[in-house]
Formats: sequence, structure tokens, C-alpha cells
Amino acid sequence: MTELAAAVPAAPQLGFTHFIAQTDLVGQGLFVILVIMSLVSWALIVTKGVGLFRRQRRSQAFLSFFWNATSLEAVQNEIATHGVSEPFAHLTAHAMHAQAHHARFGAAKLEEAGSAQDFLTRTIKKVLDEETMRMESGLSVLATIGATAPFVGLFGTVWGVYHALLAIGATGAGTLDKVAGPVGEALIMTGVGLAVAIPAVMGYNWLARSNRVWGARLDAFAFELFTFLSTGQTLKTSVEHDAPAAPAAPVRVVKQGNAA
Repeated sequence: MTELAAAVPAAPQLGFTHFIAQTDLVGQGLFVILVIMSLVSWALIVTKGVGLFRRQRRSQAFLSFFWNATSLEAVQNEIATHGVSEPFAHLTAHAMHAQAHHARFGAAKLEEAGSAQDFLTRTIKKVLDEETMRMESGLSVLATIGATAPFVGLFGTVWGVYHALLAIGATGAGTLDKVAGPVGEALIMTGVGLAVAIPAVMGYNWLARSNRVWGARLDAFAFELFTFLSTGQTLKTSVEHDAPAAPAAPVRVVKQGNAA
């Protein structure tokens, strides 16, 4: 009896490792693709999340300084000293430069045509578009991974079931233990696809919402900044600032007509 039991081959240990080892190049290639998708999505989530946290902290600090500054010269000196490291300082620096440039040189080129307010409006709009593109960079990759990873996993499952049925048909063994094991192993790819897609979708939704919130705040600040640079006064009914605004000294804007 002992010799007979030893002659019977041991049943293979089914599972994830066995499935990856016995599958063909197509199945292994699909698994590698899912692993790469997972690494890319997590890298984007971590890097974008850290960047978002830093941007929020620096933006809060700049807004607090801006609305408590005694003059535009103080803001300009702060930007010149510490540089531009977040969207609000970037917008302020370009807007102040556009106002000073147009007041000094007028409409010397086609891109500077129009009044000082027109030139300032175009500059602010350009910076807002640049910041929006910067904040949304990489999100399309997360959306693509979240949308396609389940189907890549499903394709791996279909491919695995196909080969499992071919093997069962070749051996002629149609019992439950011969069918359930290989088919169950093939379902691993569907699980892997979902494991890749779920974090990508959650990360995309979180980053997209955060970008919308900060984009709205940047738009509101741009409107305030335009009004302040144009008239020297802030809006009384505008959005709340992150810090109480100190009375700012009136700014005299020298308006010039179009250059001859």
C-alpha cells in the first residue's frame, strides 16, 4: 500500500504562484502589464499627493502674507526674495509684472495691444490656464489605468479559462476537481485587475476634487487681484481670505493709451 501511494503523483498546489508559473507568455505579459499599471498609479498618487500638500501649505502662507502686506512693493520684495513656489505667488508675480510693463512701455507689440486692463486680463488668464494644466498633469494616466485595468484582468481570466478548458479536454477528465482548480486560478487575473483599478480610481477622484477646490480659490483670488491692481481697492463682498486683510495703500495705476 505504501508503494502504491508513493506511485500516485501528488496533486499540484493550486494558487497564484502555480498560475503564474504554468501560464503562457500572453498570461504572463498581461500580469506584467498590470504590475506596471499599479506601480505607475501609486507613483502618481504619492507624488501628486505630496505636491498637493506642499502647494496647500505654501499657498496658505503666501495668501496670509499678501492680504496683510502694507503695499504692493512689500509683496513684490517677498516674491523677489523667496521666489515663486506655488500658484498664487506665480499669478501675483505675472500680474504685477504685466501691469508695470504696460504702464512703462505701453502697447509696443501685438500681444500687448489694448488697454492696461486688457493686457492684465490676458496675462491672468494665461497664468490660470498654465496652473490648471500643471495641476491636472498625470490625472489622465490615473483615469486610463482605472478604466482599463479591470478589462486587462478580465482578458487574463478569459485567456486562462480558455487554456484550462483545452487542457481538460485533452486529458478527458471532466470531474469537478479537475475543472474547478484551473478555472478558479484563472479568476486571479480579474482580482489583480480590480486591485490595480480601485486605488487608481480613488486617487483620481481625490486629486480631481482637490484640484477643483484650489482652482476655484485661484479663480477667486485672480478676480480680487485684478480688481486690486486696476482700482487699488479690494472687493467688499468678495470671497473670504485666509487671513484678515489689512487696509492696503491705494495704488496709482498709470494708464496709457495704445502706442502710436
